[in-house]
Amino acid sequence: MTTPPPHIEIDGAPAADPGLLAAVMTGFGHFTAMQVRDGRVKGLGLHLARLDRSTRELFGRGLDGEEVRALAAGALERAGRRDASLRVYVYPGVRVAVTVAAPAPDGPGAPQRLTTAEYWRPAPHIKHLGGFGQSYHREAAVRAGFDEALLTSPYGEIAEGAITNIAFWDGTSLVWPSAPCLEGITMALLAPRLGSVRRPVTLADLTGYRAALVTNSRGIAPVTAIDEVVFAVDEELMGRVYAAYDAVERDELRP
Repeated sequence: MTTPPPHIEIDGAPAADPGLLAAVMTGFGHFTAMQVRDGRVKGLGLHLARLDRSTRELFGRGLDGEEVRALAAGALERAGRRDASLRVYVYPGVRVAVTVAAPAPDGPGAPQRLTTAEYWRPAPHIKHLGGFGQSYHREAAVRAGFDEALLTSPYGEIAEGAITNIAFWDGTSLVWPSAPCLEGITMALLAPRLGSVRRPVTLADLTGYRAALVTNSRGIAPVTAIDEVVFAVDEELMGRVYAAYDAVERDELRP
């Protein structure tokens, strides 16, 4: 059973009302996840745009960014945190829930070993709820001794990790797979700063790449293996990637 985060609010109020809790149990909705440091967030505008765009697609109306900022900042304050892992969920009726938990560790992520799984998420452009398939494959990967599942088509085309984006280094460019995937905020911040390209990447192509890395809201980590294919950690590349991300300024969460 998943342990709930220590502080949850729905529409700006602590989640104690059974009616409000029922709204979050539908399994239909979307969210965004961010790391807050001293009340500030990298890529805040991208998070707000993601929430508005997905709310329009799923529920037929927009979601005001200033409202989201106020709800998130209020939850952060009432949780007594300036640093946190913060999530904003949107449910039917455009009910907004905010969760505040301990922050992820700062600094470079531990090297990751991946195993492949034939699965692509439905509506991958939305950071949606109800991700049983990706959770199933990720849990199976962890039980098998890996850190993450790498999602592929039946024909070996690579899309993304179960909870990450993946990029490959060919010695010249950082290559993000062009298969349908969720374009994560960390990926969106890094790609234009690192001369990245997007093109198809298949399992058969892996031995032609020099290095690989994964990104998500909790950080960036080198990949050391995908099944039997081993990658060296390119320290120069990772240094440039970390420096590019560190250079992104944080935006004040409170309006």
